[in-house]
Amino acid sequence: MKLKPNQTRTYDGEGFMIRAACLCFKNEREEEVLLVSSSRHPDQWIVPGGGMEPEEEPWGAAVREVFEEAGVKGKLGRLLGVFEQNKDRKHRTYVYVLTVTETFEAWEDSVNIGRKREWFTVEDAIKVLQSHKPVHAEYLRRLQLSCSPTNGNSILPSPPPNDNYPNYSTTTGAPSTGSVLGPSCR
Repeated sequence: MKLKPNQTRTYDGEGFMIRAACLCFKNEREEEVLLVSSSRHPDQWIVPGGGMEPEEEPWGAAVREVFEEAGVKGKLGRLLGVFEQNKDRKHRTYVYVLTVTETFEAWEDSVNIGRKREWFTVEDAIKVLQSHKPVHAEYLRRLQLSCSPTNGNSILPSPPPNDNYPNYSTTTGAPSTGSVLGPSCR
């Protein structure tokens, strides 16, 4: 299991832990999505993501988590939505779309905890996630209902230079952060 000593969790005013994740795609057609093995249950697949650190923007947390958990970098696209999980945990997760441009052979979680990654068609990923991570399956269902991949992508800013963030590609413009529920496409 992945342990992060002295990690501070970020909560919103309603008591939800704020998280961020990315649906990582092989290309802009968004037909194949990258899943990673769970740190708690290595035989199960999940969407890479995790908790936001203090003073971190949701899009920055999403990119950082993808780099740590999946060993990929890419072009960050639209905010797909903000998803809530109320049953077992009070989580509010910002989910972004990322087109992978770089894949690393060894990455933090592969070395430290033996995490694996694998490409799935969107339909197969939904089936794999449905039994143990239905909220993650819902991310992909929302994607299927949202606009086309190239129509209306949110534009995100380049982050300020900071050694804590991995290098990655983004486009320029205003961030898409707010507590928008649903796709950001119009």
